[in-house]
Amino acid sequence: MGRKVTVATCSLNQWALDFEGNLHRILQSIKIAKEKGARYRLGPELEICGYGCSDHFFESDTILHSFQGLAKLLESSVTTDIICDVGMPVMHKNVRYNCRVIFLNKKILLIRPKMVMANGGNYRELRWFTPWHKLREIEDHFLPRIIQNITGQDTVPFGDAVLATVDTCLGSEICEELWAPNSPHIDMGLDGVEIFTNGSGSHHELRKAHVRVDLVKSTTTKNGGIYLLSNLRGCDSDRLYFDGCSMISINGDIVSQGSQFSLDNVEVLTATLDLEDVRSFRAHTSSRCISASRVPPFHRIHVDFALSSLNDVYTLTTEPIQWKYHSPEEEISLGPACWLWDYLRRSKQGGFLLPLSGGIDSSSVACIVYSMCCLVCQAVDMGNEEVLNDVRQIVVDESYTPLVPQELCHRLLTTCYMATENSSYETREGARILSEQIGSYHLTPNIDMAVKAVIGIFTTVTGKVPHFRVHGGCGRENLALQNVQARIRMVIAYLFAQLSLWTRGLPGGLLVLGSANVDESLRGYLTKYDCSSADINPIGGISKTDLRGFIRFSISKFQLSALTSILSAPPTAELEPLTDGLVSQTDEEDMGMTYDELSVYGKLRKVVKTGPYSMFCKLLLMWRKMSPKQVAEKVKYFFRMYSINRHKMTTLTPAYHAESYSPDDNRFDLRPFLYNASWTWQFRCIDEQLSYLEESKKGEVFEE
Repeated sequence: MGRKVTVATCSLNQWALDFEGNLHRILQSIKIAKEKGARYRLGPELEICGYGCSDHFFESDTILHSFQGLAKLLESSVTTDIICDVGMPVMHKNVRYNCRVIFLNKKILLIRPKMVMANGGNYRELRWFTPWHKLREIEDHFLPRIIQNITGQDTVPFGDAVLATVDTCLGSEICEELWAPNSPHIDMGLDGVEIFTNGSGSHHELRKAHVRVDLVKSTTTKNGGIYLLSNLRGCDSDRLYFDGCSMISINGDIVSQGSQFSLDNVEVLTATLDLEDVRSFRAHTSSRCISASRVPPFHRIHVDFALSSLNDVYTLTTEPIQWKYHSPEEEISLGPACWLWDYLRRSKQGGFLLPLSGGIDSSSVACIVYSMCCLVCQAVDMGNEEVLNDVRQIVVDESYTPLVPQELCHRLLTTCYMATENSSYETREGARILSEQIGSYHLTPNIDMAVKAVIGIFTTVTGKVPHFRVHGGCGRENLALQNVQARIRMVIAYLFAQLSLWTRGLPGGLLVLGSANVDESLRGYLTKYDCSSADINPIGGISKTDLRGFIRFSISKFQLSALTSILSAPPTAELEPLTDGLVSQTDEEDMGMTYDELSVYGKLRKVVKTGPYSMFCKLLLMWRKMSPKQVAEKVKYFFRMYSINRHKMTTLTPAYHAESYSPDDNRFDLRPFLYNASWTWQFRCIDEQLSYLEESKKGEVFEE
């Protein structure tokens, strides 16, 4: 009697609406799974069309092309003698569902719709899909003719059911259902389902991996069973990076771990596990058995197919492993680097241009691009032909093979230090030495002539000459003169991005990289349409605190000694005149708050969901070394600055999402951009609480 099953799950780097490429990767994963002896293969969420289709889900073409892709899978000899579980949108009775389509040998066994939608943060699934509310119910789904002609089926089961093979029982979950408090796997496990599967589209966020791993482990810690999670990998056309981490678990132990960050388009995990381990694990727990005896049954779809072999006594099973986590610094090094690589190769551009100021933020972006070059060289060295072909297409050289990261970086990254009379020797040298160490093609234009020309136009028209504050100008003059420099840098950056390869006799253009961090965006400490306005921004969702840690990590990881002086220098925009040749302007002084404070404000505002009054109450306890009046003034100042500058979020460069308090407008953070910046009612509540605290304190002193 067979009892050991070999199952497969995978991470695929799918791309929204890339039906041909997506189909190729799905078939490749099924082929690998079969070669590894698997009899069941699970793929990620919406893998046929790509998860990031967004409003393209409204188009009937998207569902049509998904069924065309399914037809190709059904017809392929690769899919014979293995149960294939794929994700795609399906229209059932004129309602659009996010579904799993499970098939075997040209027959569809079940279409299982998603029952719990992801509809917060980065996700808007209820905009495009309807959850299936009919628990334990199935209906007949009438197949389109292109599928009927292949399967010979007019209708197939559609709904909440499980599969009963000759030797075991399988049940599906889809992504968000794992995170729900009443996950389907609870009742499925009590009803005898032994293998749970989850096709997922879960994105990377710093320090998040353990949450997903703990959830998967917990599904079978109390209830027993085998759990397979398949997750997307890659940028899938948007700000999110889906970070793989596919895995297989049994009875609370992880037995197979997929890579979190990789340039491989297809990764397949398999495990051979003993069903009797599940059965004995469950049977010894009396409380579980009592619950199981009362659970309403699921409809079982019988499948004349076995996942195990008749004689598998000597078949080795997969042993538990310890999950290996990346540090936050490693995550910054790898996640945005993989995202940049996907964006570069899919956009068909010739590389990147980075305005490199010699500060922590732009230097972090340079290090991330260098990390990308390291990953590419490693992949090529490991024999990854797809990566090699992509490199050759980008550099337009069919004979080119990257050997060292610095040489590849010289081809892919152009750095540009745009100096003015307000630039310091230290930042200029820091940028130059860093560019030498990573190998970038470095430019050092002086833009004073352009700045003076723009100011000259203003003077000619108005007859007025604006001055910096240190030269007797007012605040408005001072700010306007800073903004002119910042905005001209954006114009110069795009000019060089379009033409610098042309000047070198090379084809193509460059993508401009932004370098505004998440804290500065939250505060609005950036000039609208300055060089923070770019094509993409790999650090727009990363805090200054984490970037400092990443710079320290890069010093040792990549042996970039130039970063030591960059790390020790105070962050500065260098837009005001120098004092005796030295920088007199610092970012934290300009902002009126520290970067550490900004991270706290951001988390309380977005993650904890506090308004001004609630934030004041919480910070009273968090910042007990400050007086209540100081806390109140800090909270008020933050909300005034946040609301005044909120309009800048509408033009933020699309950025890699990495932080839970990102202010990314209209995607992750849905808030107004026109505020009453006086916050009259809210600040009055703070003042009333402050008065109460001060009166209470007086009373305490009197009693003493």
